[in-house]
Amino acid sequence: MREFRQPEGKYEFVFGRYSQPIAKINPGEEVAIYTEDAFSGRLTSPDVSSSILFQAGYMNPQTGPFYIEGAEPGDTLVVEILDIQPATGYAGSALIPGFGGIVATSSTPMLNDNLPEKCWLYKYDESTKKFTSTTDPALSFDYRPFYGTMTTAPELEAISTATPFNQGGNMDCRDTCPGNKVMLPVAVEGAYFFLGDAHGTQGDGELCGTALEMPAKGILKFSLIKGKKLHNVRIENDEYLMCVGTAKPMEDAARMAYVDLIEWMGEYGWDKYDAFECLTQAGEMYVGNMVDTFYSLVGKIKKEIVMRKKK
Repeated sequence: MREFRQPEGKYEFVFGRYSQPIAKINPGEEVAIYTEDAFSGRLTSPDVSSSILFQAGYMNPQTGPFYIEGAEPGDTLVVEILDIQPATGYAGSALIPGFGGIVATSSTPMLNDNLPEKCWLYKYDESTKKFTSTTDPALSFDYRPFYGTMTTAPELEAISTATPFNQGGNMDCRDTCPGNKVMLPVAVEGAYFFLGDAHGTQGDGELCGTALEMPAKGILKFSLIKGKKLHNVRIENDEYLMCVGTAKPMEDAARMAYVDLIEWMGEYGWDKYDAFECLTQAGEMYVGNMVDTFYSLVGKIKKEIVMRKKK
């Protein structure tokens, strides 16, 4: 199995087609990809000043881009996440002034005082599969890893790694995790795949803006669905079909996710309005993030329900 690290530690901080790919990957190939944490390795102690963690706005360093052989615009890149392992055994989280889901931010200014600076360092226990704070044992959480960011490159733009968009990006959705297949729209030749921002765990919404951010080693397998053009990211496992909507306001993200899910159900023989009724009664939805430039919501339906219909 080939292993990849970002050459010379020069990570990418935008999603785009304008950087030289670091490697070419063949469909069907399993590879190991190493990623840095969202703080670029700066959170080494609870005593670190959180204001330095995202220096000059640089966050979520990405490994990549990777050129996927045979990928063309209008295809779908399928990324099967086989495993995510902590690379160092440590993770971190922080309160960062001007950042978070329930505080004053640059886009939601208020007169109340800003957040204080505060950091937490967590150590991973392989025997219990938990991350526990080095300063407060009450802060102990099961290891539920996923990638906060993964994406293909947009056709023209260069998009900040802080941003989710219809091809992926900083979605912070917990279902980009081992055991799941993530389907990404392809807009450029070679797809230009980026990966980073691994999380040891995270609750719905990523409320303070930082999950358990960790460097990681991931095992991934790539494949292509030729000629299948997606409008948004889709995720599938043995139990669910899932669609990701990214937008502001939040209700638009919800609409995007559910409309795409209705279209997907149509591929299994569902009439549009029957699918609408089905999601009304049995659909599920959660907030991936409520802190980024756009919000991410995930609409879900159990495959057992979808498979009741026959084409």
